[in-house]
Amino acid sequence: MSKAKQLNVSESVSTLKKLLANQSVTICNRLRMLILIKNNEGKVFSKTKLGELLGVSSSSIQIWRNLYEKGGITLLMEDKRIGFKPSLISPEEHERLEAKLNDPVNGLRGYVELQDWISREFEKTIRYNTLLKYCGRNFGSKSKVARKSHVKKDLQAVEDLKKTSDRYAEPSMKRTRENMSK
Repeated sequence: MSKAKQLNVSESVSTLKKLLANQSVTICNRLRMLILIKNNEGKVFSKTKLGELLGVSSSSIQIWRNLYEKGGITLLMEDKRIGFKPSLISPEEHERLEAKLNDPVNGLRGYVELQDWISREFEKTIRYNTLLKYCGRNFGSKSKVARKSHVKKDLQAVEDLKKTSDRYAEPSMKRTRENMSK
């Protein structure tokens, strides 16, 4: 078994704690590692022991120790994550997409049809899953919903059917209740 790497922390504990107060969660564990090493200067911690104490993997501890050795506290505190990707759909395209999704007359039957519409209108291709997540996040749409009624359906005919079906349903219900009580 190899010997645990000894790291000499040049900053004081109070300086590290002041830095810790203003940092993001990503950097906090790195500074806690330095504080732990500085508080126990006579003790040498292995990367696995440090990882267990901080609740991170030992490979992260190894990377952080190497960063501190190479560039000190400035290199250790660098956060090289680039952030979020820009949206594939511009604000103008978003508005047209919202209008298309909320149009009751020319509705879409699914996301595949929406993909085709986007490729025709915006001349770009968007993957199905990307479109599904985008529409769910921004418009509250779902991939599986109840089938909507037809746009050209005659509402008066529907009301007439309901009235006649209610009139005929009630006597039959009475007969079945009478039969059940006997």
